[in-house]
Amino acid sequence: MLMSDAETIALRQAMDPDWPALWQIIEPIFRAGETYALDPDIQESTARHLWLEAPSATFIAESEHGDALGTYYIKPNQGGGGAHVCNCGYIVSPQAQGMGVATRMCLHSQDEARQLGFHAMQYNLVVASNEGAVRLWQKLGFPIVGTLPDAFRHPRFGLVDAHVMYKRL
Repeated sequence: MLMSDAETIALRQAMDPDWPALWQIIEPIFRAGETYALDPDIQESTARHLWLEAPSATFIAESEHGDALGTYYIKPNQGGGGAHVCNCGYIVSPQAQGMGVATRMCLHSQDEARQLGFHAMQYNLVVASNEGAVRLWQKLGFPIVGTLPDAFRHPRFGLVDAHVMYKRL
C-alpha cells in the first residue's frame, strides 16, 4: 500500500476478539521503551487494560484485506474540570510505517473526540527523539505548548526532552 492509498485504511472500534492483533502491534513498541512511559516489561494483562479496557474507546486500523495496521485509544486527559480535554495514544505496525496510517488515525480520532463531546486534544509526553511523530502532530495542527526537559529516559539516548502538544477541536 502506498501513502496515497491511506483512504483504503478502514478504522473501526476494537473489540475483545481484536486483542491478539492489537497486542502484536503494541508489544514491540512497549518493549522497545522508546516512546511510551511504560515499563518495557509490562504484563500483557496490564497492557490490555491500559489500551483496550480503560479508554473511552479504542480503534483498530485495518487494510482492505483485514490486516491490522495500527491502533489508537481515546480517553479523558483528566477528570473533573479537565474532562473536556481528551488524550490519545497511537501505534502503527512497523510493517505499515509510511503508509499514512498515523495521519488517518489522528484525523479519525479528532472526529471521534468531537462526537464524544471533547473540546480539545492533548498529548502529554511526546518524546522529542520521536521526530516523525512530532513533525506529524505539528503538521496536523498540534503545536508544542511546552517542553519538559529530560522528562523521558530513552534506552539509547539517555534523558531526552518530551513535549506537551495541544489542539482545540
